Amino acid sequence: MYLVNLTTFALWAGLVVASPLRCNTAKYTTVDTSSGPITGHLANNSACVVEYLGIPYAKPPVGDLRFAPPQRFVSTKPYEAKNFGYDCPLSPSKAVAYPGKTDQAQSIISYFASAAGTTQSEDCLTLNIWSKATSNSAKANKPVLIFFYGGRFAIGNTNSPFYSGKYFADAEDVVVVTVNYRINIFGFPGAPGETANAGLRDQRAAVEWVRDNIWRFGGNPGKITISGQSSGGVAVDYWAYAYKKDPIVNGIIAPSGDAFSFPVNTAAVQEKNWNSAVSAVNCTAASDVMACMRKANWEDIKTAAAAIKPASSSSVLRSIPPFYPKPDNETVFSDYVSLTKAGKFAKIPILFGHNHNEDGYYRIPAYGNRVVPTDDQVKSFLLESFTCPVSYQVNARRQHDVPAWAYRYMADWDNTRLFPTSGAYHGVDLHMIFGASEDVSGIAPSAGQKKLTKIMQHAWYSFVDNPTSGLSDLGWPQFNTRQKSLVLLGNNTQPRVDFVKPSVYDAPCSTVTMGALGTST
Repeated sequence: MYLVNLTTFALWAGLVVASPLRCNTAKYTTVDTSSGPITGHLANNSACVVEYLGIPYAKPPVGDLRFAPPQRFVSTKPYEAKNFGYDCPLSPSKAVAYPGKTDQAQSIISYFASAAGTTQSEDCLTLNIWSKATSNSAKANKPVLIFFYGGRFAIGNTNSPFYSGKYFADAEDVVVVTVNYRINIFGFPGAPGETANAGLRDQRAAVEWVRDNIWRFGGNPGKITISGQSSGGVAVDYWAYAYKKDPIVNGIIAPSGDAFSFPVNTAAVQEKNWNSAVSAVNCTAASDVMACMRKANWEDIKTAAAAIKPASSSSVLRSIPPFYPKPDNETVFSDYVSLTKAGKFAKIPILFGHNHNEDGYYRIPAYGNRVVPTDDQVKSFLLESFTCPVSYQVNARRQHDVPAWAYRYMADWDNTRLFPTSGAYHGVDLHMIFGASEDVSGIAPSAGQKKLTKIMQHAWYSFVDNPTSGLSDLGWPQFNTRQKSLVLLGNNTQPRVDFVKPSVYDAPCSTVTMGALGTST
């Protein structure tokens, strides 16, 4: 194991653009966009960061546009971007009385899993932007990070301190964008004969809006990286295959999820689930079922969808939500193994990652369903959905000469702990990137946590600014199965970066069937 000198990382932090004593934010308060003049306001953490909340990037997906691909939204009407947009319709899980839950656990889970009671509406296709006024703003040369939330394509929202971009935008000279996109039945209805995966198409529409407008906010449209955690990571990995001829973006960051992580429903299950929802809202006998479904009350549809049980998979910790991306061979493909071997993906630099104890989060909803996994079940789950998909994909990218890196997050900080042994659980690494753990948990971060936050924020910034070599310039080696190239972040809950051979963790993968290749039951 090789430890990078922390003095080097201190120098990294020193490379960050220092906050100017006086920021000329006035020229960025109102900007012209294809959605009309957008007026933002100063974020409450900085005199230099302007935030723009709830910007519409597509027409409201209501009426005839329900379940349909997003439609371009153009307006000249002024818009005051002072509040987050509505959450897309979702049904969060109920709180679980897991043994030993910490005082902060439910707050963390609620903000992470869309259970904080924020308002929902079908009119939800909005995005949020945070940008710090710097010299690069005037040049429209700031790199841009677009983030898509996770949640198994069933839940997820941007109106959460978990995903606030204000701290990252203040710490580094980067524009941060978070995007609301349709989920569950509204984004992935699985209706036979209809255009599939509206939620993924929402993401494309949002990136196109950013490409066309971000220069007004100081961002460089030629320096866009898309990122997403869990199902958000799956989505950005799907992106590389779906848009290999016109990816728009020049970097991808996929933590805790890629195209090989999680299984999809069979075509029969997709159709059965759709028909169950149709029946529940009394549209089965309609002469035009889709027209009936588009006229039905959206809350009735949401309730009907929430009543449908998920399919089981090869892991007790990994069920398949009833409404999930559907292979359509446009946005999602049925054979990623062949496509990957043939290199039929956009040759975009990519950073994959996952956490050492992903199960520390998954155990809680499983317990709510009266499931307590065995040690062997946990070990298989971690290999099938995280360790092996990451190694497989990053190695495949390198075999096709794509710059690619992989990390494993290890730290277990006091203020982000869910229960005594939750460890480096699913999603906990995002606290380091967004830097908002105190807002989420109510507990201030430790000095060591703050140091690792700076290290990780600067690493992500370096990648977004220069996906081809930004991480190499920091001393992070590109993935190589024969070398110490897997990046360990926060090992032993210390602000450190180590490099180990991937085989330390992925040695069993030759005998493992990855999660997405398993069958539903």
